[in-house]
Amino acid sequence: MTRGERLPGTPVPGYFWTGDQGLRIAGDRWGDPTDTAVVLQHGGGQTRHAWKTTGEVLGEAGFHAIAFDARGHGDSDWSPNGDYSQDSMVRDLCAVMQSLNLRQAVLVGASMGGGTSLVAAGEQAVDTLALVLVDIAPRIEPAGVQKIRDFMARNPDGFASLEEVAEAIASYQPHRPPPSNLQGLAKNVRLHPDGRYRWHWDPRLMSGPRDLAARERRLSDCAQALAVPSLLVKGAMSDVLTEEGVQEYLALAPRSEYLNIRGAGHMVAGDRNDLFGKAIVEYLTRPGLLSSGLLAAQRAALIGRLDAADLNDIP
Repeated sequence: MTRGERLPGTPVPGYFWTGDQGLRIAGDRWGDPTDTAVVLQHGGGQTRHAWKTTGEVLGEAGFHAIAFDARGHGDSDWSPNGDYSQDSMVRDLCAVMQSLNLRQAVLVGASMGGGTSLVAAGEQAVDTLALVLVDIAPRIEPAGVQKIRDFMARNPDGFASLEEVAEAIASYQPHRPPPSNLQGLAKNVRLHPDGRYRWHWDPRLMSGPRDLAARERRLSDCAQALAVPSLLVKGAMSDVLTEEGVQEYLALAPRSEYLNIRGAGHMVAGDRNDLFGKAIVEYLTRPGLLSSGLLAAQRAALIGRLDAADLNDIP
């Protein structure tokens, strides 16, 4: 299957970096490149746009924020051989950091991107300053994971209109209000030669083997090996991460902390962007957490800015 054409009005990537095997990785960045780097990695089926406002405010506050589309997503290349393994995504992360001449970074990852971040930090593929995991841990619920995979595999023949796209999203996330402007959905689909809209991701993402037991063992080992502070953020309504999964992570990972965000499901940033934004800001700007802390005035200004932020990215 071809990737289709980007819709008019879809934000153009600010940068393209070279990932593993020469893949083009599309991304954006904010702030001064000499400041502490924060690499933001999205979840499966999302894009770099999930982090747009977060990147902007972090850049203004004295961080160098970087967000990129994972391989097979958004404006990044699809893998020619359908390799969407965790190892390939860790290699992409390392390649992007090398392209940017980044020696070390804070890693922030949601769902799929959180798994990539935890492996990169725990196996020391990346010199990590701190780790933020968003609704993901070594132990996750198979039923919740299957629900995501079922949604991403639905509608292989695409949609006739953006209205149909909005209806599909509403059926998956009924707790969210419908989008007020359908044009905002343009970045999530591509227009194909048959006139149908299809999701931006490579359908082969759903075809790879899934060994959750092996995944849990590997991520548990990574959590135990963490040598940096970490924050686990959970959506209170999540069906992917349970309190038992949270407590197991906290027991495994030294210097770990936990925040439960009310009114949020698995897509924490999109569901409760106000509380999520404050959590990230308060954590990363805590005195002594990072070697380059922020002044209290900067911290207060950043939190105030996030009160009005809109991070919604669907799905």
